[in-house]
Amino acid sequence: MAMTEQIHSTPHLPGDPYFPAHGDHRYGVSHYDLRLTYRVAANRLDGTALLTVTAAQPLSALELDFAQLRVAGVTVDGLPARYAHGRGKLRVTPSRPLAAGERVVVGVRYSGKPVPVPSPWGGLGWEELSDGALVAGQPIGAPSWFPCNDRPGDKASYRISVTTATPYQVIANGALLARRRGAGNTTWIYEQPEPMATYLASVQIGRYQISEYGGARLAHPPRLATRVRHDFARQGQMMALFGDLFGPYPFTGYTVVVADDDLEIPVEAQGMSIFGRNHVDGVRGGERLVAHELAHQWFGNSLTVARWSDIWLQEGFATYAEWLWSESSGGPPAAEHARRWRHRLTQLPQDFVLSDPGAPALFDDRVYKRGALTLHALRGAMGDEPFFTALRAWTAAHRHGTVTTGEFAEHVQRHTDRPVAPLLSAWLHDRSLPDLT
Repeated sequence: MAMTEQIHSTPHLPGDPYFPAHGDHRYGVSHYDLRLTYRVAANRLDGTALLTVTAAQPLSALELDFAQLRVAGVTVDGLPARYAHGRGKLRVTPSRPLAAGERVVVGVRYSGKPVPVPSPWGGLGWEELSDGALVAGQPIGAPSWFPCNDRPGDKASYRISVTTATPYQVIANGALLARRRGAGNTTWIYEQPEPMATYLASVQIGRYQISEYGGARLAHPPRLATRVRHDFARQGQMMALFGDLFGPYPFTGYTVVVADDDLEIPVEAQGMSIFGRNHVDGVRGGERLVAHELAHQWFGNSLTVARWSDIWLQEGFATYAEWLWSESSGGPPAAEHARRWRHRLTQLPQDFVLSDPGAPALFDDRVYKRGALTLHALRGAMGDEPFFTALRAWTAAHRHGTVTTGEFAEHVQRHTDRPVAPLLSAWLHDRSLPDLT
């Protein structure tokens, strides 16, 4: 049996500067195989996680991010390994040190009642619903339900298997490979081959009706079918528009889940978006959110920030996609949205820089809107054809990879003869709000 010990102190790990206790650059994970059993009524999760790990440097131990679930055993390449679990970290000590470049499979068995990870934005990760469960992982909620290297730049493929009571539907990232029904339970097996950040891994469990409509797979409470079909009916048109402007849709499918609970905001996941019943009103009152979450499949899920300080590359782009959909669908043009939001931002404090807003401002609406304004100003400087050509080339060059602000600035400059560095510097690196000229 593997020997265990209590963690009394955790050494500083080289993670993301915004969340230094999460993630480790000393190794990478190329594949997660998650085998889960969930009992809805008891909110009980039993899991086995198999992580394919490659050491980036010689390592005597691995530090995984893992929250409050109880660890029952750990193996490395099938052999029992010593481990210590506490303070959000699972320290695994193989029987011998790992050489740089060495690949091993780390297995972790665990169980318990999953609870969200505390954060400045409330609990994140696995959440118990009134009748089911959902995962809302951004930015640091993944360790609430599986051990991982929780940094956005460490993307991996996934296989997710979930067994739960047969009346419930299970939706996870990727394609459904199999659904095996047993005595009272059903096992759902999904495979996500495209690399995915840990915070985008997701499982949704509920009594859902599933159908194909509006360019996507819809999962929703049966009683909300009419409202959902109406509110998401134009999603296929959005998909076509964004495909023209941003390049081909980057994944094999797209699923929208409408939970039978109220949610504060929609939830982003790879190949999936999750809305609350309060976001569906039957009159498309939340259609801008539909566009926003769909755009994240390009900006956030296919192209993922390498570090959280570059969050505008995800949220600014998704916000600008809202304005582009408005412009295309008969609503106010992007220029009108830009003028209105720039005026609103002038009434608010200018106390951050967009390229590094700081962790407390990570999801501040000013970051979203100033990011969209940056893109509109760049579009005006470059002209429509060079601007959208540059965006399509950007998504193609970094498809399923990671991106930084510096890379984006260098990329767009290659697509115009006009120097855009001064414009981008003013919007991205200065506190004061530039003019939209």
